[in-house]
Amino acid sequence: MSFEDKTIECSDCGAEFVHSASDQSRYAERGFTNDPKRCRDCREKRKAQGGGGRSGYAGSQGPRESFDAVCAECGVATTVPFQPTEGRPVYCRDCFRAQRR
Repeated sequence: MSFEDKTIECSDCGAEFVHSASDQSRYAERGFTNDPKRCRDCREKRKAQGGGGRSGYAGSQGPRESFDAVCAECGVATTVPFQPTEGRPVYCRDCFRAQRR
């Protein structure tokens, strides 16, 4: 497949950047079907803020808060990504997986 350089407008800063033929080839080899939305500077800023990858927009809100809890099944101390509710069981990772089966 033959690729040609494309000029794209960055969705964050509005600057134009070139999506080179070699980058397009690399994207195709990795199975990526979409062109990049952001210029290199904006991608690096986003990565530094923790907003890259497949995590959606959650990473752009800063580090995820975690809460200390005690597993209702085995009694081990654990952390969970939500505020435990009084009267509702909280499980460690292993016990949670066992509960789901």
